[in-house]
Amino acid sequence: MDKARAPGVRAGRLSGEEIARNFTDLHPPLDAHEALVEADRCYFCYDAPCVKACPTEIDIPLFIRQIQTADVVGAGETILQQNIMGGACARVCPTETLCEEACVRNLAEDKPVAIGLLQRHATDRLMEEDRQVFERAAPTGRRIAVVGAGPAGLACAHRLAVHGHEVTVFEARPKSGGLNEYGIAAYKLPDNFAQREVEYILEIGGIEVRHGQRLGHEITLEQLRKDYDGVFLGMGLGSTNSLGVAGESLEGVHDAVDTIAELRQSPDLTGFPIGRRVVVIGGGMTAIDIAVQARRLGADEVTLVYRRGREQMKASRYEQELAQTNGVRIVTWAVPTEVLGDGGRATAVRFDHVVAEDGRLVSTGESFEVAADQVFKAIGQTFVAAGLGEAGLKLDGGRIAVGAGRCTSLPDVWAGGDCIAGGQDLTVAAVEDGKQAAESIHRTLGAAAAA
Repeated sequence: MDKARAPGVRAGRLSGEEIARNFTDLHPPLDAHEALVEADRCYFCYDAPCVKACPTEIDIPLFIRQIQTADVVGAGETILQQNIMGGACARVCPTETLCEEACVRNLAEDKPVAIGLLQRHATDRLMEEDRQVFERAAPTGRRIAVVGAGPAGLACAHRLAVHGHEVTVFEARPKSGGLNEYGIAAYKLPDNFAQREVEYILEIGGIEVRHGQRLGHEITLEQLRKDYDGVFLGMGLGSTNSLGVAGESLEGVHDAVDTIAELRQSPDLTGFPIGRRVVVIGGGMTAIDIAVQARRLGADEVTLVYRRGREQMKASRYEQELAQTNGVRIVTWAVPTEVLGDGGRATAVRFDHVVAEDGRLVSTGESFEVAADQVFKAIGQTFVAAGLGEAGLKLDGGRIAVGAGRCTSLPDVWAGGDCIAGGQDLTVAAVEDGKQAAESIHRTLGAAAAA
């Protein structure tokens, strides 16, 4: 974030005590009694729709039954067998649109079982006791390179290590964790949880992580393919979309993704500068996360503007309501046409009202302005295919094309997470990608050894 701030941008809008309250757990954990009461609400469906709705296919009725019978650590083991990042997913997954939406109790006169909170209850207990669920198999002598230490890469590395392979993870940033470390609102993963989960994952052994290694710069796909028996690509998305309007380069206009990363890494949020009037452009989870955090840092006015209607927003209905209960104003059917400024600094954003005609957005001819000390762009990210085209890797819609087992067009390269075509851009989906790719790599290497 720029050092030369507009007059309306400053740190310390709230006291340390207020900041601490605003950035504590979004959902406080269940205590033992609350977990038992909630577990008792589960019908333990034989053909459980909640399991089908979970990308990692956790046996939800089983782990809830284990909590009900006081086997909380066993419940944690059941979860991690399917999702090694079950602790983070319990906190950041949009359970309201996945397992809990599918819950048979999700009716007008009832509410779904709090699966996410129960999952957190179990995984937290397991990690507190430092119970290692997995035992590493005998060394295979095979070496696999994993690019990216985010959810997909770590899940892949862990499952490969369980099978006895040696794994080297190449990560561009100073810390592992990917989205969980750098891209999630600070109130969703407080208390350094992302790093604690990384440490737990690495306890299996057989995984080396090298930071400061960016594909296309310090490392190349061609060299990795020569040096390793297989390569998994899980580096996420490398660039954010631009607004493409005049004034976008003015001081005070920021990428929401970068700002969320700064917030996540800030040792003292009381020193984080925020505007009195903030405008957020976008309708996804990133837009909600930066808008809510701006309010919780003390911004007086936060306006989130999205180009289509509420039902088209990628952010779930729950996240939209979270923003509104935090005082964020949501404006729909409007597109930015110019960032206005004075003295090189952003002062407002001009928008056009739009309507949908034959699938296209058309201006109504009406416009309006929203005053702003800060403007955050959250209109999506794009995949940076640095160093991939030269290797002959097939892309689909600007991302890596994959088939069954997350195989790419190259016989010794797999991919998963946000960088692949058709990805869901969810932590839990990235974990499943990494797990499925690891199993495919293991089968392929086994077949090659037997040949």
